[in-house]
Amino acid sequence: MSDRISDPARGSGVEIPYKLDWIFPRLRNPNMFWYVTSQIVITVVGIFSKFVLTFWNKTHVHNRDRLIRVVSKRPKGTPLVTVSNHYSCFDDPGLWGTLPIRLVCNTFSIRWSMAAHDICFTNRWHSMFFMFGKCIPVVRGNGVYQEAINLCIEKAALGHWIHVFPEGKVNMEKEELRLKWGVGRIIYESPKIPIILPMWHEGMDDVLPNVEPYVFNRKKRVTLNVGEPLDLTKFVLDLKKHNVPEPEARKLITDKIQEAFRELRAETEKLHRERF
Repeated sequence: MSDRISDPARGSGVEIPYKLDWIFPRLRNPNMFWYVTSQIVITVVGIFSKFVLTFWNKTHVHNRDRLIRVVSKRPKGTPLVTVSNHYSCFDDPGLWGTLPIRLVCNTFSIRWSMAAHDICFTNRWHSMFFMFGKCIPVVRGNGVYQEAINLCIEKAALGHWIHVFPEGKVNMEKEELRLKWGVGRIIYESPKIPIILPMWHEGMDDVLPNVEPYVFNRKKRVTLNVGEPLDLTKFVLDLKKHNVPEPEARKLITDKIQEAFRELRAETEKLHRERF
C-alpha cells in the first residue's frame, strides 16, 4: 500500500510523499529518548554549521548581540519568533552557526523551524533526522490552518523560539515575494505576544548554491544583519479589541514584517557590497 496521500481535511490534492501523522505527537509531547536523541542531532548539526560558516567561509554578523540576547536572556515564558529571507537550503541550520556553541548545540535553546514536507520528510530516516533536529513538517499549499502552524502556536505558548521563512520557499530569483500569512497567524494566536526579530542575510546561496551538484563552497562572504525587534503588542491588542476578522488581522501583521524586510534588505545589501 502506498504512503502517498492527500490531505482529506482540505481536499486540496496536495501530495504528501510520506505519512506525517506519527511525527506530530512526538514533537508535541517529546519524551526523554526524544530529548537525548535531539541533543545529539542538534550538537552534530550545530558544530557542522559553525564550521562551514566561521571556518570555511567569512561570515560577518551585524548586531549579533541582539540575537544572542533575545535567544538566551528574554523573560521566561516569552516566545520568540525570528523571521528571515530564504535564499539557500542551508539557511537553516547554517545561519545558527553564528551563535555561541552553548546555544547552537543546545536542544533546549535552539529554534523550532518549519521544513517542507516534500523535501525533508520523504521517508522514515529523513523524517526522524529532521524531527530530532526540531523541524516541523509543513505542507506547502495547505494554508494557514494546518498542523505545522498549530504546533508553532503551541510552542509559542510554551515560550519557545520559532524561526519562520515567511517567503514560503527558497527564493532563488531573490524577488520581493508577498509573504505568507502563516507567520501572522502564529503571532496573532500566540497566548503571549512574541518578541519578533527580523533578520536579512546575503551570500548563503554562494556557500551552498541552489544548483547541482549542491556542494558546499569555501572562502565565500556571508553577511547576516539582525534588525531591531518589532514591538507589535499594542498593534495586535488593538486588532483583537476591535474584533478585526482573523484573515485581515493576519494580513496586517504580516504586512508589518514585509515593511521591516524591505528596509532591512536594502541595508544588508549595502553592507554586503561594502565587503567586496
